[in-house]
Amino acid sequence: MLVGAVLSSLIGWLGYRRHALNRSGMVGAVLIGTTVVGFSGLVGGTLLVFFFVSSSILSSFKAQRKADFAEKFSKGSQRDLGQSLANGGVAALAAAMYALVQADWARAALVGALATATADTWATELGVLSKVRPRLIITGAPVGRGTSGGITFAGTLATAAGAISIAGLAALLQFGDRAAILFIIGTISGMIGAIFDSLLGATVQAMYRCNACAKDTEHHPRHSCGTYTHQIRGWSWLNNDVVNFLATALGALIAGTSISLST
Repeated sequence: MLVGAVLSSLIGWLGYRRHALNRSGMVGAVLIGTTVVGFSGLVGGTLLVFFFVSSSILSSFKAQRKADFAEKFSKGSQRDLGQSLANGGVAALAAAMYALVQADWARAALVGALATATADTWATELGVLSKVRPRLIITGAPVGRGTSGGITFAGTLATAAGAISIAGLAALLQFGDRAAILFIIGTISGMIGAIFDSLLGATVQAMYRCNACAKDTEHHPRHSCGTYTHQIRGWSWLNNDVVNFLATALGALIAGTSISLST
């Protein structure tokens, strides 16, 4: 636990210094990191560090261009406590479960959760830069860049790359003769989880409208311009953090179940 606390504190502080995390996000990173490293060891810690570092790098990539679309997102570019828990909470639970049962399915669930979080984050950070206008995943209708549930070819490639990266790294670090099956399951579960995230974003995630700017946004109760927003679709309790948590939970469930069935 001590190693996990020290490592996650260092990463959280660096994330805060680089403006990838705000203060509450730094606390969340320390909590998640301490739990994952403390209960799953070097393998889980390495996967979590890879997710955080790669996501932070991509978040800062062409940040000026992304600033034009930041008004659509409820919390901007800095991750807070809610976002830290939404992306890493399921992985932390899987790590704790692995410490209790020492079972392959728990390790696989950890991989599935982080593969989903990485795939979704990479898709968001790179997909918004696509020169091609996004299309809503359920209807194919064109939507604005940064719209929840909007997908592009570039974003889809980023989804696959994120899932493959986590699954590949996990397979290299652990599982021995089961590395190949972990790689396949981790990749598939990560992609399915990220797609599920987009489906929720396009259907039941809460979205709001700013009449002053005539723009749809996740901001509530006020838009970035200061005007009050009103809900236009979705369930009010289902914000982006809840969507992320549910998506990573699905990725973990698919990976853990698949490994169990493969034995």
